[in-house]
Amino acid sequence: MLTSQFIKSLCALALVAALSACAQQPPEQASRGEIHDPYENTNRSIHAFNRGVDRYFFRPASKSYVRIFPDPVVTAFSNFARNLSTPGQAVDYLLQGKPRESGSALLRFTVNTIWGIGGLFDPASEMEIARPDTDFGETLHTWGFGEGAYVELPLYGPSTTRDAVGVVVNLFTNPIDFAPTRPADNLGLYAEVVRRMGDRGRYSDTVDSILYGSADSYAQSRLIYLQNRRFELASGDDDAYLGLYTDPYAAVNGEDAAPDPYLDPYEDPYAE
Repeated sequence: MLTSQFIKSLCALALVAALSACAQQPPEQASRGEIHDPYENTNRSIHAFNRGVDRYFFRPASKSYVRIFPDPVVTAFSNFARNLSTPGQAVDYLLQGKPRESGSALLRFTVNTIWGIGGLFDPASEMEIARPDTDFGETLHTWGFGEGAYVELPLYGPSTTRDAVGVVVNLFTNPIDFAPTRPADNLGLYAEVVRRMGDRGRYSDTVDSILYGSADSYAQSRLIYLQNRRFELASGDDDAYLGLYTDPYAAVNGEDAAPDPYLDPYEDPYAE
């Protein structure tokens, strides 16, 4: 049976190769906000696998979860998962040179852990302590790493080589993982799965429309992920963000794929 330590060791071996892949995207292509997907055939195969897992396992389980448990319970479990990830986000803020945000994240974790019964409740929000929203992928972006190629990860979903590295590194950087006593190995992983089940069940209609209502669910998922991620990291520079709003048929018609801010990123560009 594979242990969590062995799995993390395998992930670490892939870290250097993934970091080098972040530099493969031509800088001028990234600045225009274009999609860099040299592994499309492999990505589509993984997407088909993920879709199958969702259709036959995750989707029905998530719908049953939100149907059986009342909404306050689903919210409490989601709060617990987010609270467990907060110390790791505090580390990321420090690595980004943001000590104020890091301190706020630690304060939020302390308040919710003590007065929120381990994070099941969220008194920190009532005290207007900002909720952290970062990861090691953003840290790499701050350090100047390009997003690299678009990739779809098994069971995880859309990502880029830079953000895939972030997913791996965040397995190591959460201080909770180094506590002398832990209630259970991989507690954060289990909590995150439950949180994702809650989100999948709550937003089932939207997710279903993307995965099963699109003419090309892979292209649609890729577009939405990159648009949202680039917007998160834009920091006021919306060139890359607007670069995704392009006419999908412009290249076919021999036209320049100029940014179009009026295109809806959630609209299926392949639907007739």
